[in-house]
Amino acid sequence: MKRRNVVALVGILMFSNGLKAVAAGHARDQPAQVQVEDAGSSGPPDFYAPEEALRGYINEALDRSPAARERLARYGAALARVPQVSTLPDPVFSFSQAIRSVETRVGPQLNTYMLSQAFPWFGKLKLHGKVATQEALSLFELYRATQQEIVVQVKRAFYDFAYVDAAIAITREEQSLLEHYEELAQTRYATGQGLQHAVIKIQAEITRVLNRLDILAQQRTSLEARLNTLMDRPPQSALPPAGVLRLPEVDLDLEQLYRLGDQNRQELKAAEKRIERSERTIDLAKTSYWPNFFLGVAFVNVGGRSDPAGIELPPPDNGKNAVSISAGINIPIWRDKYDAAMREASETLLAERSSYANVRNEMDFSIRDQVVRIETLEEQLRLFEDVLILQAEETLRATEAAYGTGQLGVLDLLDSERVLLNVRIVNARYHSDLLNALANLERAIGTRFPR
Repeated sequence: MKRRNVVALVGILMFSNGLKAVAAGHARDQPAQVQVEDAGSSGPPDFYAPEEALRGYINEALDRSPAARERLARYGAALARVPQVSTLPDPVFSFSQAIRSVETRVGPQLNTYMLSQAFPWFGKLKLHGKVATQEALSLFELYRATQQEIVVQVKRAFYDFAYVDAAIAITREEQSLLEHYEELAQTRYATGQGLQHAVIKIQAEITRVLNRLDILAQQRTSLEARLNTLMDRPPQSALPPAGVLRLPEVDLDLEQLYRLGDQNRQELKAAEKRIERSERTIDLAKTSYWPNFFLGVAFVNVGGRSDPAGIELPPPDNGKNAVSISAGINIPIWRDKYDAAMREASETLLAERSSYANVRNEMDFSIRDQVVRIETLEEQLRLFEDVLILQAEETLRATEAAYGTGQLGVLDLLDSERVLLNVRIVNARYHSDLLNALANLERAIGTRFPR
């Protein structure tokens, strides 16, 4: 009896090996997996940042950002789903023991060993793998989009930080200039050439400048905390001054920028992958109308005849085990639910195509908007640096000379000083705004802007 059970188990194991071979040919989907793994080998995003400090901040933020790690983990989770959905379901092994054995000519049926394997319709597993692959690729593009967003956020914070440092330096220069005017006014008042009113006016202006310095210091602290947060550092960590930033020369050919956006914008690529996923989902829904099938084998353990007639005259094949092979299919008759699945997949495809068009429109608008902003800021900077700053400096020098000879009063002097301060501050703001606009342009096209 034991020998017969061993033979049955050996036969089942041999059948299971055969099922493995069939499964390998039925569910082969390695090209899709390789495609996803290749996508994961892409390098970090390219960006414009000639300043060593800025490049360091960006690289640190990319390495340590929780948002980027989350996106990468979601991509890895989706990648791990591909082999799960493209592999055959586990075979089923079952054992049944007869409580009241069935008597046959060759003996009673004692127990039965069964092994069965389900097989989806041809190509269904591969389609499952393709759907999961496109989903993973879409999440990978969103991970790359998150990296680009981190780059532009660090740039914005850094350029605003640099502006505040420049504004503080300019304001301190103005403070020194006003303190010089105060000494001059004190001297004129002491010698009877000036009025105490002039001294008070200059002191009030110094107080105003000191208040502006306090506001700028608060802004610097806030931007410092923002940069530290983006790099996953403690917000109170001290950062060195940003220094003077260089303005690059860029090619603002709109057609070239649109092409770069089509080729590199990560949200656009993610939308393309979702469209491909939806198309494969429709193909998968079509296979639901076709049946799945299964194969199985059963070994029935038969005991020898133990009745007097069987013992006295045993029949041929007395106690021989029975072997059977089974095959079957499910019958997909509830077509309403399959029709609903087709409608769902079709509507999802329509939604994804609309999403792609929306992303494309937003990208084109962002590119055009930033180009116009860059061109306007460049004109403003040329106006300020070539005309307004020079005029304000010349006016202040002339006013200082006239004040020294008593031809103009202290209010004229302070007005000229205030005009020069405001012009220099606005010029520094435009400088930072232009770099921010260039960073936004990089974000819009999804890669480094062309030289």
